Amino acid sequence: MIFLYAFLIGGLICLIAQLCLDLFKLMPAHIVVIFVVLGSFLEAFHLYDKLVAVAGAGALLPIASFGHSLTHAAVDAALKSDYLGLFSGLFDLTSSGIAAAIFFSFIIALVCKPRG
Repeated sequence: MIFLYAFLIGGLICLIAQLCLDLFKLMPAHIVVIFVVLGSFLEAFHLYDKLVAVAGAGALLPIASFGHSLTHAAVDAALKSDYLGLFSGLFDLTSSGIAAAIFFSFIIALVCKPRG
């Protein structure tokens, strides 16, 4: 049943993004920023963890989970080590994902022929 929920909720998130692109003529960068901020707001009100519990990967794969991860890590680090942890906590939880994105982007750039 978790696969069905992941498919439906992940598909609903993607449908909302596509409707924003088509109806409001927003650029993809606008959609990314909106979803990251929305994920942060949902995390601030402890709603994103409930969504992840229901949808699993359907809520973890869209870009909104990046905002959730950033906010979650910053709040946890701030609770442990005061305001300085607020800035260092941003990169503790998300550094592996950022490093993987940079590494695989570099590998793909080496393999594929750039258009120029």
